[in-house]
Amino acid sequence: MPPTVTIVAKLKVQLKLSIARLRMVQQRDDSIGKTQRRAMAQLLEAGKIESAKIRTENIIRSDINTELHEILELYCELLLARAALLESPTCDPGLEEAVKSIIYAAPRTEIKELQQVRALLGERFGKEFVLAAMENSDGVVSEKVVKKLSVTPPKPELVQGYLEEIAKAYGVDWPKGTKELGPPPELVDEELGSGGDGRGSDGNQAHNISTADPSADAKAAQEREDLSRATPPRTLGSSNPLHINPSSPSTENPRPKVTLNSMELKPSKKMVEHGIAKPREAGNSTGIPDVNELAARFAALKR
Repeated sequence: MPPTVTIVAKLKVQLKLSIARLRMVQQRDDSIGKTQRRAMAQLLEAGKIESAKIRTENIIRSDINTELHEILELYCELLLARAALLESPTCDPGLEEAVKSIIYAAPRTEIKELQQVRALLGERFGKEFVLAAMENSDGVVSEKVVKKLSVTPPKPELVQGYLEEIAKAYGVDWPKGTKELGPPPELVDEELGSGGDGRGSDGNQAHNISTADPSADAKAAQEREDLSRATPPRTLGSSNPLHINPSSPSTENPRPKVTLNSMELKPSKKMVEHGIAKPREAGNSTGIPDVNELAARFAALKR
């Protein structure tokens, strides 16, 4: 007599099939979305704005479905990784959101494997559990899943944002006149903009002193050479070494941007004790060290 297959074993098989199907559908929708965006760009270039707005709603709905499939894929991977907890006749609290979200969303998707997972979960936890998940009476179902399954039309601001991003991606001048403005001006460091050689008023004073005293000139030249070996030139690369990639565009935020609040860097207590850095004085608002202080730091680092 062949051994009986448990519900959990069947669930693991269907979860694997669901994950593979969800990934396949996401790749298909992504390919179709690229074609639709190219068609939207052609409509914008031809001046058919109203037609482009109507068709953009289909693109937004497709993106929402893709985001829903990504969430369901994560839930399936979670259940597959914690399949041992599904042996219990009652649902584990850590899996309740994933289980009820799959039961809630499966009938509203085209993934047949998810519907098989839903049937096995209902067989495992009972009819009342399935009814509570379908009605979301206890509010356990993920809010993102509920929101992405709603049939409300997209807001005009979202449609406008999609059209602007599509026009920007395909080089279409829409709205008219955006290309004429050109890219925004880059911010230039005050020291770099003062003379182009990285010297401001402090550099001119040092130059005047060096011309009066040859020994001071040689000493300053040696200090500059040591500092150039210790630190990269200021004109190399971006003036800000910190670079953060913005998050990927989504239907909730089609134009993500990264903003950094102004921060103040202070030397640590250990650096102050070893003489590598000095505590910032109250009157020094700029916090820019002079040449002597930089030379002292470099000498301390070489010890």
